Amino acid sequence: MGKELGPGVGFEFPSFEVKWLKRDLLLFAASIGATYPDELHFLYELHPSFAAFPTYPIVLPFKHTDQEVVDFYARSNSTPIEGVPKFDTKHVLDGERKIQFFKPLPVTSDGRKFEIRSKVLGVYDKGKPGTVVETEQCLVDVENGETYSRAVGSGFYVGQGGWGGPKGPKVPNFPTPSRAPDATHVHQTSMETAHIYRLNGDYNPLHADPEPGKKMGFGGPIIHGLFSWNMCAHAILKTFGASKPQNMKEFQARFAAPVKPGDKLVTEMWRTGDTDADGFEEIRFIVRVEGGKTVLTNGRALVRGEEGKAKL
Repeated sequence: MGKELGPGVGFEFPSFEVKWLKRDLLLFAASIGATYPDELHFLYELHPSFAAFPTYPIVLPFKHTDQEVVDFYARSNSTPIEGVPKFDTKHVLDGERKIQFFKPLPVTSDGRKFEIRSKVLGVYDKGKPGTVVETEQCLVDVENGETYSRAVGSGFYVGQGGWGGPKGPKVPNFPTPSRAPDATHVHQTSMETAHIYRLNGDYNPLHADPEPGKKMGFGGPIIHGLFSWNMCAHAILKTFGASKPQNMKEFQARFAAPVKPGDKLVTEMWRTGDTDADGFEEIRFIVRVEGGKTVLTNGRALVRGEEGKAKL
C-alpha cells in the first residue's frame, strides 16, 4: 500500500455474518418513532406491505447475528487497524454517518447468508481533540455478491490525537437554506428511549449506565446519536416520501451535540428543488433540542416525493 494513501487506508476488517428476524424490524421501527395507524407496514408483520425501514442496516454492525445482549466494549476492541495507534473505544463518539440504499431489504435474513464487509477509508489526526476514523460498511448477500446498502461513518476518538497522522480532507457541508423550513417534525424522547433503542443491538453502556456519561462530562447517560439519526430519517420519509421505503435513496447527517433522556427533538426540513435523474429530491435538515443545541447538522437526504401526500 503506497504511503500517499495515508496510514490505515484500505485496511479491511474481517467480514462477519449478520442476521435479522421480522421481530427485529418491528422493534427497530417502533423504537425510532413509526406511528399507528399510518405506518402499520413497519409495525405489523402481517400487513400486506410489511417492509424494513430503510435505515435498518445501520444497526447490523452492532448486532451481528445476536438475539442476546453482548459486551459492547469487548466487541468494539476486537480488530486494531494496521499502521495506526490502538485507540480506546471507551472514548469514541459518532462523527458523521451516511447510508446509500441499492436494494430493498428482505424482511428476514432467514434462509440466506448476509455479511458486513468493512474497510478503512481514512484515519485523520486532529491533534489534541482526537482522531477521526472513517470506515465503509457494505451489507452483502454472500451467495450472489449483491450489495444492499453502503454506509460510511466516522468515529471520533476523543483526546486520542497527536500521533503524527494526516489531518484529512475538508468535509463537504450541506447548509440549510436561510428561510423558514418547509416542514417540522417533533419527537418527545423519554427517560427510557435509549433503553428501548439499544435492544436493536447497540449496547454501549454510555446509553444505559450513568457512570460512563459522567466520566465523559455529560453528567449521566445520553441517547444514542444513531437514535436521533434514525428518528430523523423516519421523519423525512414520512413527511416527503409517504413512508414508502423505496422513496429514500440516501441519508446522512453529522452528530453535533448529545441528546439527554427526556429531550424534545425538533427536525426542521427544507426542500431544495434539486432532483436527480431518478426523481429523487435533495432535502436538507437539522435536528435540535427544543430550546437548546442543534444535535444533527449537515443533514442531507435524497427522497422521491409523492404528490398530494407530502405534508408541507
